[in-house]
Amino acid sequence: MIEKKAKIRNEMGIHCRPSARIVTEAIRQTCEIKVISDAGDADLRSLLSLVSLGLQEGAEVRIQVTGFNEDAVCDRFVELLETHFDFPPQTSDARGDLMKSFLDE
Repeated sequence: MIEKKAKIRNEMGIHCRPSARIVTEAIRQTCEIKVISDAGDADLRSLLSLVSLGLQEGAEVRIQVTGFNEDAVCDRFVELLETHFDFPPQTSDARGDLMKSFLDE
């Protein structure tokens, strides 16, 4: 088993969309991958478990990997958890424009 630390850097934390990317990557691995935070721990193959941790920007976590190629896999998940995901926040103006387009039809 190997364990490394990561710091959440995504401005909106690890919500559903980044979690989906992380879980998709975890499912491809043959080893066991777990993230541990102050809120608890989660198997990274479970979207619900990961989202339920409520990981916000600045949160420090530990990633534990057990199995084949532990060091490289652990590095990959440190990188993923520290990623600034490119999901631009939807502004209130954009929501208003979308609603207006529905009402105008």
